[in-house]
Amino acid sequence: MPTSSLSSSSDSGGDQSPDELRSPLLSNANKAVGETESEKLCIDDMLQKYCGEFGPYQMKHFVLTSLAWALEAFHTMVMIFADREPAWRCLDGAAGSGCDARAKTVCGLKPGSWEWIGGLGSSTVAEWGLVCEEKYKVGLAQALFFGGCMIGAGVYGHLSDSFLGRKGSLTVVCILNTIFGCLTALSPNYWTYVLFRLLTGFSTGGVGLCAFVLATEPVGPTKRGAAGMSTFYFFSTGIAILSCVAYIFPQWRELYIASSIPSLLFLLIVLPFVSESPRWYLVRGRILEAMKLMRTIAKSNKNHLPEGVVLTLDEEASNDTTTTNEDDQTYKELLESKEAISGSLIDVIKSPVTRIRLFLAVAINFLCSVVYYGLSLNVVNLETNLYINVLLNAVAEMPAFTITAILLDKYGRKPLAIGTLWFSGVFCFVGSLVGNVGMWKVVRMVCGILGIFGMAGTYNLLFIYTMELFPTVVRNAALGCATQAAQMGAILAPFVVVLGGGLPFSVFAVCGVVGGMFAFYLPETLNKPLYDTMAGMEDKEGACLSV
Repeated sequence: MPTSSLSSSSDSGGDQSPDELRSPLLSNANKAVGETESEKLCIDDMLQKYCGEFGPYQMKHFVLTSLAWALEAFHTMVMIFADREPAWRCLDGAAGSGCDARAKTVCGLKPGSWEWIGGLGSSTVAEWGLVCEEKYKVGLAQALFFGGCMIGAGVYGHLSDSFLGRKGSLTVVCILNTIFGCLTALSPNYWTYVLFRLLTGFSTGGVGLCAFVLATEPVGPTKRGAAGMSTFYFFSTGIAILSCVAYIFPQWRELYIASSIPSLLFLLIVLPFVSESPRWYLVRGRILEAMKLMRTIAKSNKNHLPEGVVLTLDEEASNDTTTTNEDDQTYKELLESKEAISGSLIDVIKSPVTRIRLFLAVAINFLCSVVYYGLSLNVVNLETNLYINVLLNAVAEMPAFTITAILLDKYGRKPLAIGTLWFSGVFCFVGSLVGNVGMWKVVRMVCGILGIFGMAGTYNLLFIYTMELFPTVVRNAALGCATQAAQMGAILAPFVVVLGGGLPFSVFAVCGVVGGMFAFYLPETLNKPLYDTMAGMEDKEGACLSV
């Protein structure tokens, strides 16, 4: 009996056998074997504590996924070269026909007295005569492309949050871009061309948002800002590469094929090495697959994820994070697939926390897009070499990305958004005050460059900011809605530019200043977790507001 053993031990002066000394240790060891201690963590905590926030795995995943941004640049900016109005010249022996080589336009010239330099196949304008009273058709094709982008952003934003997932949606849009891009090159007439551009826009609208979310979701919270800001380097690089490709393929049909083939190469060579987002697995209830991917991340980053650590949603992680189980069965139950959690824009609108965020994100993205695309069109309208001009515009945006990325984690998202919007607005206001004669032309040009410099930083920032404002279950849907608003701004921008004079700069200035005022009402998201569910966000944000 225990009492007699204890008394005999005391009487013998503590003289115990080795077996008796080892028995407590064996008891504790058996207890440890019989019980499995599990630690429940959300993804951000698991990345910070065990897997690593931005190691070799995230670097490879980020670079491969962000290459899709170059594809979006190809399909979007190809219209600059394919729909350009080429130079023209009077035909030899046509001097008596009234052809004036000093004329700024071919309108009014007698047919047959002039020709397009480069031939009819140099652009859609030359092939289908989209000049003079038909010139509006060039703008119509551009507007319908962005209209397709607006629709596609909403559709693929929802699909990537639901059953298709981030990688699945990116796969679908790459397939469609390849098909529609090549079919565009075979267009027999203008209206067929417009139809395929609309369809290309529909698929292109999902490329950027799917690639952005997929690239940044596996990144830890303290590294996510800089990583997200770096995605736009790939977009600008794509524009720069496209200008070189367009120079090599001056015929518009060849150019559409050359700009569509990279989507097929990305689909076949890059996507097989890209993993689905662990956050999407988690909210879809596929816990085992999410845990398998998190272990892969930890192993690739030369870290160790203990067996007892369990991935869970943020609303569940807010409860006790450690549980002790008397057998392995309970631990296994934690890893079993749970019911998928889904959400939609209706849920975003119903929630008082996310409703105002969605409104502000939509308004700011719309205003930013009007300024960004409007100023871009103003710069392109300069009478300079088109290929060099597009190349320089792409390169000029990169310093804005660098500066914004450096300051992002130091000053936060909100102050930087306000600052870049007002920076652009101020220089646009100055540009609206100066004339367009003499030396003032240079001043207005500099104001335009500085305006697009600031707005490029804002445009870059808004993706990471918008992504962090919403939980995983509705993140792509909300980001898609904001992208739709940006496409609406892109559609409106050409109509603002045709106002001429200082009016476009005045409109851009108002958009920049008002956008900065809206940004005042957004919450700061610096070093905040990426929430998984609406309930998790409402609980945490509501607690912060009550404090």
